[in-house]
Amino acid sequence: MTVTETTTTRTGGCAGPPQGDRRPDGQDRYTISEVATLTGLTAHTLRWYERIGLMPHIDRSHTGQRRYRNRDLDWIELVGKLRLTGMPVADMVRYAELVRAGDHTYAERFALLKATREDVLARIAELQGTLAVLDRKIDFYADAGRALASERSR
Repeated sequence: MTVTETTTTRTGGCAGPPQGDRRPDGQDRYTISEVATLTGLTAHTLRWYERIGLMPHIDRSHTGQRRYRNRDLDWIELVGKLRLTGMPVADMVRYAELVRAGDHTYAERFALLKATREDVLARIAELQGTLAVLDRKIDFYADAGRALASERSR
């Protein structure tokens, strides 16, 4: 199993291109600059992902030029989602290693993603609390502004 075989469903773009920007499978050979344009990542970041083992499976042309495929774009999108969760890069690399290791790593992958989900839920709760404080402050200043305007109009 390859890293990208786990990312066949698309749920909206974080780092990946919209489905309409893709070439059909079989004709899906993208240069690093095309992938940078499609994803918003820099070529430097894409090379770094490859160097650290997050994307070590990138095909090369006969001249050594990187050739990304749709499955690679799917993986980049997943990496972007994982980055948004706050998952450490080391954990993302570990997840990629587990996927490459095969089906016998499902339990470890499950545990890693479940722990990340719990972290995200905790952050959401924290942000909801922060939003409630902001809402109270906004209401206070709106009320104060109305009172001030009413006082000035007398």
